[in-house]
Amino acid sequence: MTAETISAPRSPAPPAGPRPPAVRRPLFRRRSAIPGFGLTLGVTLTILSLIVLIPLSAVAIKASSLSPAQFLAAAFSERAVAAYRLTFGAAFVAAVINGVFGVLTTWALVRYDFPGKAVVNALVDLPFALPTAVAGIALATLYAPNGWIGQVLTPLGIKVAYNPVGVTIALTFIGLPFVVRTLEPVMRDLSADVEEAAASLGAGRLATIVRIILPALGPAWLTGFALAFARGVGEYGSVIFIAGNMPYKSEIAPLLIIIQLEQFEYANAAAIALVMLGVSFLMLLVINAVQAWARRFA
Repeated sequence: MTAETISAPRSPAPPAGPRPPAVRRPLFRRRSAIPGFGLTLGVTLTILSLIVLIPLSAVAIKASSLSPAQFLAAAFSERAVAAYRLTFGAAFVAAVINGVFGVLTTWALVRYDFPGKAVVNALVDLPFALPTAVAGIALATLYAPNGWIGQVLTPLGIKVAYNPVGVTIALTFIGLPFVVRTLEPVMRDLSADVEEAAASLGAGRLATIVRIILPALGPAWLTGFALAFARGVGEYGSVIFIAGNMPYKSEIAPLLIIIQLEQFEYANAAAIALVMLGVSFLMLLVINAVQAWARRFA
């Protein structure tokens, strides 16, 4: 038998007809194995609007009731500028101090086992749980001229309480956990084998820290720095007890806002708050841009 007799006759091809139109999916709707996207997004936007967007918009709307000359006079008066300088300067210095000692504290907690480690780990979180007013009273008691530490520093000519130095100490106290808890998971993921490999290749301890450890911790360190800085800018309770609250010297911007509110100058208070909000957003934008650059080119 030949191949022609074995092969079955082919059926004729079906006539070409119009194809059904392609189904277009909505632009913002995709199939996902995780259900509930619409519900969770709606709840998220609602909460953010009620807690963040609407209050901030109210501040901007209240400040817009002032004329440009009135806004400049309220937001950039000599007293307000001095308060900005102290608030942002002390918050920046405190964030830098926490950035240095936060790395050392995280390194000790992650890399070493020592007696009392659990106690030290709990003490790091103490500023989270401690009311800020209690922290301020405790710091003022310690660093006042007749306090345990202040009575030692005062004869040496070092005045801490009721001084910008006391403001910086208070902001350092409340900002340390932000740096430590941000760095801790990243440092745990950074295996010690990397450091041992660098040492086996002849790298010294300083070279290992500068070229291996710090670049890996860079984005997380910037995040902790930003959180500590933002917390310091808006801190009130732990500062007013140790600052002295003297205009042009130790008066912080949040206290100046409270004073304006007590005097029923709501628009002036909103103007000062709007300036602080703008500077805070600018700082966060710069830090986030640096983080993105570090993740891209590191």
